[in-house]
Amino acid sequence: MISPELKQKVTNNIQNVLGWRTKRKIVIIESDDWGNIRMPSKEVYELLRKAGLRVDEDPYNKYDAFSSEDDLTKLFEVLSAFKDKNENSPVITANCIMVNPDFDKIRESNFQEYHFELFTETLKRYPQHSNSFKMWKDGISQKLIYPQFHGREHINVKRWMKALQENIKDTRLAFDNGFFGISTGNAGELRSSYMASLDLETDEEKNNLKLIIEEGLNLFEQVYGFRSVSFIAPGYTWSSWLEPVLYDSGVRYLKGNFIQAEPAHSSGTTGYKRRFHYLGQQINHQLYYLIRNCFFEPSQNENFDWVNYCLHGIDNAFRWHKPASISTHRLNYIGFIDQSNRNRNLPKLKTLFSEILKRWPEVEFMNSAQLGDLISRQYTLN
Repeated sequence: MISPELKQKVTNNIQNVLGWRTKRKIVIIESDDWGNIRMPSKEVYELLRKAGLRVDEDPYNKYDAFSSEDDLTKLFEVLSAFKDKNENSPVITANCIMVNPDFDKIRESNFQEYHFELFTETLKRYPQHSNSFKMWKDGISQKLIYPQFHGREHINVKRWMKALQENIKDTRLAFDNGFFGISTGNAGELRSSYMASLDLETDEEKNNLKLIIEEGLNLFEQVYGFRSVSFIAPGYTWSSWLEPVLYDSGVRYLKGNFIQAEPAHSSGTTGYKRRFHYLGQQINHQLYYLIRNCFFEPSQNENFDWVNYCLHGIDNAFRWHKPASISTHRLNYIGFIDQSNRNRNLPKLKTLFSEILKRWPEVEFMNSAQLGDLISRQYTLN
């Protein structure tokens, strides 16, 4: 039997074998879920836990929430403390969700109509968050964060609304407390994930998903003043027929892991097809694929050495002459629900950056759009 350690080493090498190469030491930091509600408050977390929902067993339910002013201040302090050879700080490519459900309007419709609101509107109702979007924009101007598109919402609208209409107990309890991100394993429900927003079960859903993508990208431009040129699908789950839709809406770079879960339900089967990808691959002869090959997710396992694990991933990427693209979700830096989560992880992030600069002083920090432009320009010239 192959050990988990050997299996992981094999995977690390496989994902770096094919595709675009460079001798430059480039580091990308990819972070998902910014703008998404997830857990509304510590009070809601405790209420749901006492009601029997195992929210304490899922770090996304336990820690993830809107970034407060304090969260952003402390994160930006860490990022701004480091500089690469070009005097650039590490920059987080913040993959953003643009809207959240409007719970009041959905309830007023007796659960017959889905309604949403921009995340900037949701922020206004949260404590410790009134100035956070201004701080967010300051972080953009300081080149500490670079927003890109992650989805209109981080919820499978049809699946969730159907469960609400059927008055599914745990889903309804979560809804009544302004929460939708309940994990499948933490509730007494047999169902598919609510979080995979682009999953589908019938061909009839395609047109609505197309509209969701187009509207989400337009909302991104409305909020940030520029089009997003990259996209990563929630849950790494999307259908290939959506790729031309993304391209027509201005997206040029599709991001994810080296394995994609493509819904197979609509073709008369169940489950998902696996599509394999590599860095610089052209998808549908239009989009370039950017692959994540390093991981720093300390909230997922507090007892695991994520710093060394990520450094090994970076070393492996550089040995294959590949950029190191680090996956690190928002929840790792949030203390709004539980300050100990943020306070544990930010020192680890500082150690990671210190070690990167110590081991590879020629390193260059970039956002994912800059990397995509570098790859596409080279392929165009060739």
